[in-house]
Amino acid sequence: MNRPIPFSKTELTPIDSIPGFFGRPALPIFNTPLSARENYNAFYWERRPWWLPAPSEGTMLIDPLYNDRLGRGGPDGTTDSFGIEWEYIASAGGSIVRPGEPFVRDANELKDKIKFPDIDSWDWAKTAAETKCDSRILTTISFVNGFWFERLISFMDFAPAAMALIDDEQSDAVAAFFDESTAFACKLVDKYCEYFPGLDGFDIHDDWGAQKAPFFSESVAYELFVPHMKQLTDHIHSKGRVVTLHSCGHVEDRVKCFIDGGFDAWTPQAMNDTHRLYDEVGDKIAIAVIPEKFDPATTSPEKQRELGMAFAEKFTQPRKLATVSYYGGDYFTPAFHEGLYEKSREIYRLRG
Repeated sequence: MNRPIPFSKTELTPIDSIPGFFGRPALPIFNTPLSARENYNAFYWERRPWWLPAPSEGTMLIDPLYNDRLGRGGPDGTTDSFGIEWEYIASAGGSIVRPGEPFVRDANELKDKIKFPDIDSWDWAKTAAETKCDSRILTTISFVNGFWFERLISFMDFAPAAMALIDDEQSDAVAAFFDESTAFACKLVDKYCEYFPGLDGFDIHDDWGAQKAPFFSESVAYELFVPHMKQLTDHIHSKGRVVTLHSCGHVEDRVKCFIDGGFDAWTPQAMNDTHRLYDEVGDKIAIAVIPEKFDPATTSPEKQRELGMAFAEKFTQPRKLATVSYYGGDYFTPAFHEGLYEKSREIYRLRG
């Protein structure tokens, strides 16, 4: 059945804007026939959006409770609830754990030295009163540092954490820690759903790779990570929320793990072939696709608009889901955005 409302040029009239990602210019909110949030709900839950979602149609809930107590803080750094000190690195625009002084040197120490915080004692009502969700757009919270490999790295440093995954004398302790950390993650989800009813979903961080390859094998991923991922994603889905993945590095060879882990979407970095991923697995997980490169300074607005339309034609295939990746923000110009919106709106209206 076709969508009943035909496209009108008035839909391209900006009615407001939201801040751009990573310091980029503000992004417009168009005069759409339904809200961007409603379109995202149709995208994820019905797999039938009205148009192809764009970066301007979703935002992250920035909650100081998580950011300071379980995240990485800000320019002043922070000491998290586990007692880990995060040091701000200006050149990187973020914080890291000071290397060379690991909290534990062997994963078998985790059970005795790591104490999960009592989140019931946190002032949830206060932060909920101070931090509101914008009901017009999709709002998710980013669980920076995550609950698995990234969190293990924060306790052990990278190399010892990687070794612990494959060391027969430590891997059982790692699995036991992941059991506890996943249960803790589910409790966090419960709190956010209770105090932020307008929250649409959760973005889970767990970096799995470097510039050229994953950090660990697929067999290790299925043994230690995928079951815990599925436990958490099932819990989030039971709350009626979406769950997406942030996993940096060249890890396209691990996309089956992400699918079996239950994630609704993944935003790959540029070293991954997002176009191929969409073609091969877009029917199983929504892929944030990076547009083909072009120079906005030397490309006419009309050509940019055509490129946006071509993107829409390519990434609106039946039963496959794509969004525009914020990693392609340099190419997501106003003209590209307009072309993408108009063409994808037309395609989805006729397809229904």
